[in-house]
Amino acid sequence: MSADWSARQYLKFEDERTRPPRDLLAQVPLTAPRRVVDLGCGPGNSTELLVERFPGAQMIGLDGSPDMLGQARARLPTVTFLEADLATWTPAEPADLLFANAVMQWVPDHPAVLQRLLKALPQGGVLAVQMPDNTNEPALALMREVGATGPWAAKLASANAARDDLPAPGDYYDLLRPLCSHLDIWHTVYNHVIMGPDGIVEWFKGSALRPFLSALDAEMQVPYLTAYAARIAQAYPARFDGKVLLRFPRLFMVAVR
Repeated sequence: MSADWSARQYLKFEDERTRPPRDLLAQVPLTAPRRVVDLGCGPGNSTELLVERFPGAQMIGLDGSPDMLGQARARLPTVTFLEADLATWTPAEPADLLFANAVMQWVPDHPAVLQRLLKALPQGGVLAVQMPDNTNEPALALMREVGATGPWAAKLASANAARDDLPAPGDYYDLLRPLCSHLDIWHTVYNHVIMGPDGIVEWFKGSALRPFLSALDAEMQVPYLTAYAARIAQAYPARFDGKVLLRFPRLFMVAVR
């Protein structure tokens, strides 16, 4: 993607976005890892959880976004943060934990990348992964539907802005289980309380809407977002207090080498 990620936009929903890495970390079966790498660390909210859980570990955060890395360094000045492309990155030194929260869905051919990272772990090392599994939820389906019907359709089609569906859990099992001693795979469905439909638009402007918006010029972004917001308001009705519930399924995997 040409446009950098916005840490400020992403952190508008920091509490909600930090729940999945907290839930993932709770299932990591390690007590005192020596070296921990936060893959796709973003603005450092997941890294902060890792520092709190493993204060004695050498901690490294990796991300491809300079803006995210700047926010992470300001937040955790004692942690080493490096710019890296996870599609090709391999640990230079053995790591006891590779922690990948909400990043692998953006990596090309990520199942093969997960396989490569798992192979790079020492015996007993852990690969912990969380990915949104929400491509069929209205919020993401409407990005595609609105994108295919307006004057922006050709640009969005050529940009391949829509994210692919994740493989089925069984596919991940067949791919990773031969390489590890233990593998847990599970789904959690969150129902995030959002102030209103506009809040859902703001949420995804920090994630899944990015490739759609980065493919459009400023003049075309506005009508696209207006059309998308109108459809979101229909798909997510207000509750008794005016708030809406954003249903958000996520896939979790913890593999022990």
